[in-house]
Amino acid sequence: MLVAQYLHRLPAGFDLARIRERAATRGHDWDDVPRLAFKAFMLRERGQYGAAASAYSSLYLWQDAAGLGNFLGDDWFRFVTDSFGRPSIETWVPLDVRIGPAMPVRSAWREEMTILPDADLPRVAAQERERNQMVAAQPGVRASVVALDVANWRVARFGLSAGAPAARDDAVVYEVLYLATPGLTAAA
Repeated sequence: MLVAQYLHRLPAGFDLARIRERAATRGHDWDDVPRLAFKAFMLRERGQYGAAASAYSSLYLWQDAAGLGNFLGDDWFRFVTDSFGRPSIETWVPLDVRIGPAMPVRSAWREEMTILPDADLPRVAAQERERNQMVAAQPGVRASVVALDVANWRVARFGLSAGAPAARDDAVVYEVLYLATPGLTAAA
């Protein structure tokens, strides 16, 4: 499995209705993409949920690296680059993926934690898996993923929730505009 996310910062005054329309019209195209567990079309609106600026983002859980490679090498990604330019894509190796019951998803979050140079990596991984299991057991959680950024030695925690977005001091919060789940049960 592989987690990937990219973000497009939007200029002040950008008509966010265009982003909402994009997710509403293009989201269903992702409902049967091979090797994709899920794709969340996400929005941060300036002044909402702690956002200093507006941004459009996509969060993916791929069943394997080949799924991401196929996406980057075909017209799906060209549609992204033609619309917004070529983004920097962050990737992580999942340590633990938990899938909850099917439900509408309204919000997502991302937390990060630096792994200190002298940290015991197996211990950190075990603690993060245990923590992720507890997060996933909370009511309203559709998916909870903890993953490792091996280029920067950081842990990233992602969640998809039925709850409305709310500002958090410990996380970047997004409104989920659409969630495609072609392989979400297979990821569990």
